[in-house]
Amino acid sequence: MAEKKNKKDSVRKETKKDDKKGSKAPEKEIKIKARLSETYKSEIVPGLTKKFSYKNVMQVPKLDKIVVNMGVGAAVADPKIMEEAVRDLEAITGQKASIRKAKKAISNFKLRAGMNIGAMVTLRKNRMYEFLDRLINVALPRVRDFRGLSDKSFDGRGNYTMGIREQIIFPEINVDKVTKVMGMDITLVTTAKNDNEAYELLQSFGVPFRKKELNNS
Repeated sequence: MAEKKNKKDSVRKETKKDDKKGSKAPEKEIKIKARLSETYKSEIVPGLTKKFSYKNVMQVPKLDKIVVNMGVGAAVADPKIMEEAVRDLEAITGQKASIRKAKKAISNFKLRAGMNIGAMVTLRKNRMYEFLDRLINVALPRVRDFRGLSDKSFDGRGNYTMGIREQIIFPEINVDKVTKVMGMDITLVTTAKNDNEAYELLQSFGVPFRKKELNNS
């Protein structure tokens, strides 16, 4: 009986060790995905501090969140399109999407208040950095004839919005299962006080802006 008890105790101890090892695995994965987070701390903060002569590290602008919004007007006629949009958005961002509903009824478009017309995801912290990394280095280079992003899409408050025409530029999307090509708006929300600081911040992350054309006039 004593031997059986000792065996059970040893099995329990080994199981606890395995559980502890298993619980640490996701943390390691998140740390790997936060590559741009480390880049921000080690390279971007010192660079921006020098460029703008910030007196305090807290003054340095940072990326606050990324909002990915997919408008699905076609879902009014075919609800299955909304299901596909949500599936694709969740595959792209790795996070559960929230459904956007119509606030007003528009008879010309056969739209009633409360109908599902879009899906949205708000990314923060490690997921935000991981998504930005994939967007910059994998998705945007797959856009046909891509020559860089325009620097005219800032909102005057340090936030930048880009329009993506096709969700299939993301490798997470299986093209064979796509029945409708859909676009999305991606907004990079920063804590910058103005567009100039936000531009320098995003460019430091590697956001591929077009080279500014020289004004010869």
